[in-house]
Amino acid sequence: MKLDLRTIIEVPGAHVPFAQELETERLDFPQVTAYTAPITAAGEVRNNAGILELTGSLHAEMKCICDRCAAEFDRVKDLPLRATLSAEPNAEDDPELFALESDAVDLDEVLETLFVLDMESKFLCREDCKGLCEQCGANLNDGPCGCKKPIDPRLAVLEQLLDKKDD
Repeated sequence: MKLDLRTIIEVPGAHVPFAQELETERLDFPQVTAYTAPITAAGEVRNNAGILELTGSLHAEMKCICDRCAAEFDRVKDLPLRATLSAEPNAEDDPELFALESDAVDLDEVLETLFVLDMESKFLCREDCKGLCEQCGANLNDGPCGCKKPIDPRLAVLEQLLDKKDD
């Protein structure tokens, strides 16, 4: 959606509100299996002494897969939005700025970019997730798996001596 900013570009202190639902087709992450509600964003673009600032918040509800234990879990993401918009011709070269296109901004592009940049690189069902056992694949969050701890191959000869002593 294009947000027309002609009415505020030359008027310091003026603002334009926005409310937007994001399409999820371009927000594809391997760990996100589904978006359980529409991704919504709301806020405003304000002219602060000639600098156009987009502020607001974004809300997303997702079903995710944990990177450690592979369990599915629900994640709610509330993201504060902040971006600077510019009509300068060299704005496209600056990664901190979003360029205007004929006194309008592509709101979808700005919101999608902010959402993607804030997305975690590792999805965990909880901070202290213990993951899966390397030997049997049991979920260690449910308790110990009972597998015998692997013995360092350099010490295997010593274990054989202990086994002979027990005989």
